[in-house]
Amino acid sequence: MSTDYAPGLHVVTGQPVSTSAYDRWVGRWSRLFVPSLLAAAQVSPGCTVLDVATGTGEAAAMALSIVGSSGIVVGADIAPEMLEAARVRLAAQTFRPAAADGQALPFRDDSFDAVTCQLGLQFFPDPALGLLEFRRVLRPGSRAAVCVHSTPDRTPMWSVLAETLSRFLPGRRNVLYLSWALADQVRLEKLFADAGFRDIRVDRETRADIMESFDEYWEPIETGTGQQPQSYLALAEADRRRVRETVKAKLARFDSGGKLSMSLEMLIGSGRA
Repeated sequence: MSTDYAPGLHVVTGQPVSTSAYDRWVGRWSRLFVPSLLAAAQVSPGCTVLDVATGTGEAAAMALSIVGSSGIVVGADIAPEMLEAARVRLAAQTFRPAAADGQALPFRDDSFDAVTCQLGLQFFPDPALGLLEFRRVLRPGSRAAVCVHSTPDRTPMWSVLAETLSRFLPGRRNVLYLSWALADQVRLEKLFADAGFRDIRVDRETRADIMESFDEYWEPIETGTGQQPQSYLALAEADRRRVRETVKAKLARFDSGGKLSMSLEMLIGSGRA
């Protein structure tokens, strides 16, 4: 059993993105860290911002509220389906969608006042090349900031499913665990330094949220929007049932009166060009 992922890993080629499902699977957690990401990149009114791996536009939406009518936010993504979802969501004159590989950005040197990348860099085949591109398109003195997963034990809402799926799809284990490819704080600092950034910071931040039930957690997985949900749907029905039962049992430790109370840690790295 194997799964063929489209560029960007999180969508099926040619199929529209279920923005609602993606929001409930990833967005509800990722948005908790976007304010810190934008602060680390020093996004301010009037800025021209590049949001790399913009996805459905979670970070871009918050950036637009900061830069105002005098600023511009360019959302770049390698997956056309994700980019279309962001374009529909952010139908504003100051949002500019751009089909682009984060490792080969189609922009001139010194074009942006800030570069952000929310939960994207860890999926790059070559994160070092991505950071080199982020620095190239930044104006001197401006900042780039990225948000990436901490270790699996500190991101249980995703790692428990990845661990379970990897037992059924052992050939895809490395792909399923890409979410944690940059969980090492020292490595992330070195990647920034090797790309020529200065004034580098890597901070650990933790947020918590409560889901009303396991069913609320599980429902977006059934849509297949996202890397892990796609893998889940590739399984035979009997295996899908086993995966669901296993994940539910493992997440029971977070049960609080029928609700799931979980916390999440991210690394927010930034540097000045």
